[in-house]
Amino acid sequence: MTSPQSSTASSTQSSSNDSSSKDVAARGDSALVSSTGKTTIADTVVSKIAGIATREVNGVHGVGGGSARAVGALRERIPGARTNHSQGVSVEVGEKQAAVDLDIVADYGVAIADLAAGIRRNVITAVERMTGLQVTEVNIMVHDIFLDDGNDDSDTEPAPARVQ
Repeated sequence: MTSPQSSTASSTQSSSNDSSSKDVAARGDSALVSSTGKTTIADTVVSKIAGIATREVNGVHGVGGGSARAVGALRERIPGARTNHSQGVSVEVGEKQAAVDLDIVADYGVAIADLAAGIRRNVITAVERMTGLQVTEVNIMVHDIFLDDGNDDSDTEPAPARVQ
């Protein structure tokens, strides 16, 4: 087995990019682990990326189960509080791979299978592009369906009293 220094020397002496990338693959290096150092990405980074990518998909009403959304709604009412982008997202991150679990609420009328495929595509693309990690799986749990009854409590006036 060659030492990292001799492999590095052979890849720097190479004149083409193809042979240099073959040397990197032969050493087992990735974009995050190389002979010159190691980049570690925290679980919270991957969970925020996955949460934002999930919310970008049309048909996703919310991310998180019932209690997580209730706590999130309370948190958003606090002045100066920030939105928790990793709510409803759990991840496992290794040196080269990541797995993502999502809890969502879908909008009524959306084909759930198509929604799940769109979420997977968007999350995998975002996480792999931004972190360099290979996403091995994206598991989606649909907790509820949002029924829009047309009433928006924040914009309506209080109902007149039935009794005077």
